Amino acid sequence: MRPINKGVEPRSLIQHRKSKYADYDNYPDKARLRKTMLSEQGSLCCYCMGRISDTEGQLKIEHWQCIANYPQNQLIYQNLLAACKGGEGLSPKSQHCDTRKADRDLLFNPANPNHHDKLRITYGKNGEIQSDDKEFDRQLNEILNLNLPLMMQNRRRVLRGVMKRWKNDHPVSRKRLEKEISSRLHSSERLESYVEVAIWWLKKKLVEISN
Repeated sequence: MRPINKGVEPRSLIQHRKSKYADYDNYPDKARLRKTMLSEQGSLCCYCMGRISDTEGQLKIEHWQCIANYPQNQLIYQNLLAACKGGEGLSPKSQHCDTRKADRDLLFNPANPNHHDKLRITYGKNGEIQSDDKEFDRQLNEILNLNLPLMMQNRRRVLRGVMKRWKNDHPVSRKRLEKEISSRLHSSERLESYVEVAIWWLKKKLVEISN
């Protein structure tokens, strides 16, 4: 999971909110909404950070606060996220992200700027995603199921890749670290899958050389 910086919402969504009897189901411009959110999320799922696209129904519009329990927020842009299919049709133990989450609440919203510094996500050498907030850590595992073996393997691959890249870089250059962090954050509208794993390690390295 990575912080998401929401941009300008589609004008059609603003106009729809103003209309009588407006709800999410009768919003007619979901294609524009998906395209906008894909761009601001770098084509990554809001939860697992796997690649998503808007082809052949490979993307879900997630309501961080579900429509069933928070109908007043169903058209609030900050509440809307782009998510992967999350193992739809599989057994619950194999589902993840929005599909696994269903109507349950999460402690933090990756698209809420006030929550960004509270995410406190770290990654183990085995690719495990963790939080030092006990409740949020439980939710990462039990509600979002983000430590499925394949996800851990993918995150471990990214982590090993960035560690190998910097293994023989002595002394470590602060300027080069900052440049690589920036390039990974702003490379394109299609970020590398699980990019936040690499960014987390680079930022940690930056803190180490600053002390």
